[in-house]
Amino acid sequence: MSDIELVKSCLRVIPDFPIKGIMFQDIFPIFQNPEAVEAMVSHFVNHIKETNPNGVDAIVGLDARGFLFGPMIALRLGCKFVPIRKKGKLPGKTFVAQYKKEYGVDEFEIPADALSENQNVIIVDDLIATGGSAAAAGDLVMKCNANIKEYLFIIDLVDLKGSSSLNAPVYSMITVHGD
Repeated sequence: MSDIELVKSCLRVIPDFPIKGIMFQDIFPIFQNPEAVEAMVSHFVNHIKETNPNGVDAIVGLDARGFLFGPMIALRLGCKFVPIRKKGKLPGKTFVAQYKKEYGVDEFEIPADALSENQNVIIVDDLIATGGSAAAAGDLVMKCNANIKEYLFIIDLVDLKGSSSLNAPVYSMITVHGD
């Protein structure tokens, strides 16, 4: 079984969560299978090494699921991990970016000193749907004057076309049609 097939076999779809009509893609069962976690992290690390032969300086993970595997990828690559959190969760000076959700607007923050000018960054999260939160993360990385090399996701809900709203290449292990 390939890395992608193993990870995909662990996914669970929850109908009508959080609201009727949504087919929620649950990644948490991946983390109940150490072999699947290893396959996922190794797959992403190998992809990053192939597409960025000069290396990257940071993995930026989105609150909260990007925190689950982003640090593991950063550790394997020998680079730093930088969290992007929901507003009000980080101390000190931060940069803020807004994004639209199904029922309003939310905000992300990054520590103002987390990235240096011209550092090369990979942004990671579990899933891309409409692309709003990932685009906000990209805005924050650019406010730090760093370079977005790529966005990485476990799952891309391709029918929602979120990847088209992003300002750098996008890679997803798994594509899902239909929301």
